[in-house]
Amino acid sequence: MAGNSKRQGAMRKTNKKGSQKGSGGQVRRGLRGKGPTPKAEDRVYHAAHKRKIERERRQQGRHDKSDSSELVVGRNPVLECLKAKVPAEQLVVVAGTSSDDRLTQSVQLARHRGIAILEVQKHEMDHLTGNSMHQGIGIKIPPYTYADVDELIDQIKNTGEPGLVVCLDNITDPRNLGAVIRSVAAFGGHGVVIPERRSASVTAVAWRTSAGTAARLPVARAVNMTRTVKKFQKAGYQVVGLAAGGEHTLDTYDGTGPTVVVVGSEGKGISRLVSENCDQLVSVPMTDWVESLNASVAAGVVLGEFARQRRAVTRG
Repeated sequence: MAGNSKRQGAMRKTNKKGSQKGSGGQVRRGLRGKGPTPKAEDRVYHAAHKRKIERERRQQGRHDKSDSSELVVGRNPVLECLKAKVPAEQLVVVAGTSSDDRLTQSVQLARHRGIAILEVQKHEMDHLTGNSMHQGIGIKIPPYTYADVDELIDQIKNTGEPGLVVCLDNITDPRNLGAVIRSVAAFGGHGVVIPERRSASVTAVAWRTSAGTAARLPVARAVNMTRTVKKFQKAGYQVVGLAAGGEHTLDTYDGTGPTVVVVGSEGKGISRLVSENCDQLVSVPMTDWVESLNASVAAGVVLGEFARQRRAVTRG
């Protein structure tokens, strides 16, 4: 009888699994919500994601601008950089671009200084600059190497001369920075100090305005300008802040000793904490109907007067 036979293969298997009820949770998992739909810019396959990555890259480039190479384009700016002996890594020229005296002179100056010349296609230059307004030429300038404040103080001490340093506070125009660097070099100063943040840095514009003096005059960066002022005071410097309502005028101040001149912007002036830590606030005498001087002009006037005083001491 079927099921009672003891022949192999004739026995009913008692451990045979029966049919399972339900889907094993598969339907339930399929009906479960997947959460909110990600934003288009967060979906890696979406064009908005690519735009987001490119935007972040550009923003990162802006933040790191002072610490990366700078490409200056345009025939006049490039020629000015080369004439001012701005250090350059490479001269980039678009193949087949129309030549003129400025381009020819730029190539000649680059060859004379041993600067590598790279020829690229127009679309490559458009990609490098982000537009087509480059006039077929550009120059790659390496990041400026800043000095350390402590090293600057030690370096001046080794000269045996009374130090003369300019600290810039709230100066954001690189042309003002370049002009101050040029004035400090012209009047026998020893260096310039700028804040690390919210300040103009030594870019190609500052290089050109300094007429190449930035290559020889140290520019130091300070994390905190107030602490830097105190550091100079501890090293024996008198710290003079330029202010319209100063208790002294340039005519009555003796600038023959080690001196730090603090210069603020024409609009904001010197910040409160830095001003409070200056030893003296000095004003520049001028006609009543003129409210103020440009920062670089004011610095030049003061430096010129202190240089005159120092020459008089040397002659005397």
